[in-house]
Amino acid sequence: MASTTSVMSLKRIHREIVDVQKEDMGDIKLAPTDDLHLWKGSLPGPEGSVYEGGSFDVDIVLAQDYPFTAPRVVFKTRIYHMNISDQGNICIDILKNNWSPALSLFKVMLSLSSLLTDPNPKDPLVPGIASQYVQNRKLHDDTARRWTQLYARPKPPPPTVVPTLKGKGKQKAPVTPVTGGDLIVISDDDSPERPRRKRKASVEADAPTRNRRRTRSSHQDDIIVIEDD
Repeated sequence: MASTTSVMSLKRIHREIVDVQKEDMGDIKLAPTDDLHLWKGSLPGPEGSVYEGGSFDVDIVLAQDYPFTAPRVVFKTRIYHMNISDQGNICIDILKNNWSPALSLFKVMLSLSSLLTDPNPKDPLVPGIASQYVQNRKLHDDTARRWTQLYARPKPPPPTVVPTLKGKGKQKAPVTPVTGGDLIVISDDDSPERPRRKRKASVEADAPTRNRRRTRSSHQDDIIVIEDD
């Protein structure tokens, strides 16, 4: 009997996987893990609620005889809610005595989203929060929003790293054309002891061919190149 129930459970789970892929779930996320009896879900804080802007993760554990036994759902994200304990346990009727095999995991997620919008102070799991909700609504709402900011804000995406091209060696100053009879030579050494120098070089204007002469200065790093056109 146990194996028959397990086969029926797997068939139902596979059917729900297909149904979830067809559903327009909006920002709700729901998917099985490698273990088909363990699902992961995520709920966005409903717009206009004190949980807006948050993202709440849940774990869903299915019994071997699912769907004849209600799934066990636990909040993994901390939340300030009268129907959800610090351990993430949830007090909602469809997960207790009102469960039916006709319900699905997607409908469970929708019910949890509704619970965030409309908590039930008549059946609280945390009586202190329920009392505060009834007696001091502003303090309750401010606390719930603060918890949402602290514990339920979605993690920002990792920064995009833009690769940079690193040059090999020191970048040299661009070469400018020489005009007239002056040639300016700039040393590669940028130290303050080696200032830029301006030297006078004679150019033979009437040379019949193009000659190239190299003259080394008194400083080893400085080479004067003269081209005669």
